[in-house]
Amino acid sequence: MPRSSSNSPVKKIILDENLPISLRHHLSDFDVVTVQYQGWSGIQNGNLISLIDGRFDVLLTADQNLRYQQNLRCRRIAIVELPFIRRKFIPLWVERIRSAILAAQPGDYIQIDSED
Repeated sequence: MPRSSSNSPVKKIILDENLPISLRHHLSDFDVVTVQYQGWSGIQNGNLISLIDGRFDVLLTADQNLRYQQNLRCRRIAIVELPFIRRKFIPLWVERIRSAILAAQPGDYIQIDSED
């Protein structure tokens, strides 16, 4: 199970409202909150990205349209797109999600494909 080294801060992750809240319990290596917890439910993607940019390191989402809507070039947030929205699939994908989070750099858009 990957862990941050003692020299690197724990990555701050925010889960989009289209993902199961229970996913955060599988990512205990990271500081994870949800859009709902932050009180940002219903905020449109562009405004949401502006709110989270600089506050969080990675946005986890299942929104397949986000990659076409957002230019991340000058952003400090990275986005990781997951191929599922159902809770029952979490155990199958948790290691790939952790790896993507650890690899994510500011401005990255990482898509975890269901064919991987």
